[in-house]
Amino acid sequence: MEIGSIERSEADAFTDKRSAVIYVRGCNLRCSYCGYASLLGSCDGNGTYDWDHARKYLKKRLDRLDAVVFSGGEPTMQEDLRDCIAEVREMGLKVKLDTNGTFPEVIRDLLAQNLLDYVAMDVKAPLENYASLVGRRIDTEAIRTSIWLVKQSGVPHEFKTTVVPGLHTTRELKAISELIHGADKYVVQDFISVNPLRGELKGRPAFPHKPLQDIRAYVEKRVKTYEIRHSEEAKVMPVARRRRRSAPAAV
Repeated sequence: MEIGSIERSEADAFTDKRSAVIYVRGCNLRCSYCGYASLLGSCDGNGTYDWDHARKYLKKRLDRLDAVVFSGGEPTMQEDLRDCIAEVREMGLKVKLDTNGTFPEVIRDLLAQNLLDYVAMDVKAPLENYASLVGRRIDTEAIRTSIWLVKQSGVPHEFKTTVVPGLHTTRELKAISELIHGADKYVVQDFISVNPLRGELKGRPAFPHKPLQDIRAYVEKRVKTYEIRHSEEAKVMPVARRRRRSAPAAV
């Protein structure tokens, strides 16, 4: 396993679990708004850890951990993912998988082996718009299959979309809620423009909050829970203020 970094639990990494997040290297997508550019490429021997390092890290902290999150990058690209997850489970820790859903056969295998306690799958856009968002031609039927596998698994799960002004609309978010109809949870989360893959997005404010609230009733008819996940790192959209009208001149 090619690992970029291991960090203690971040907000919303795995509900209320004390977690270690393992960020693997390598991803098959090139989303313009991705803030993890250092994890996208394959291993080049620089800044990379192997599973032995992760094993030692986890064993030293077993009394302070409840779970491990496999994130990235794209974990399902790692050939030894199943073995690593099985080892984590043998340590008595729960496992959450973050995935982009492009390898449904891996997700199917992990679910069939009962190795996952939680799945968070990114749904980038309605299927017809995927290529423009992820910078690659992909098999959108693989995305559809992964959604179905996760929904019918019986494992707690969420689908999430990082919402970027200019790249997403509330109409598209509604369409995604239709695509994942019946899911446990749909999360829309702030775009953080500190270090996006595409430079021109740097400094762009997060999607306005009010439109995300305005579609709540629509989305909640399709999924069990709708969550708007804000980040303190996101740049807030400035609010336009109305100009005060000058008082009429006295006659």
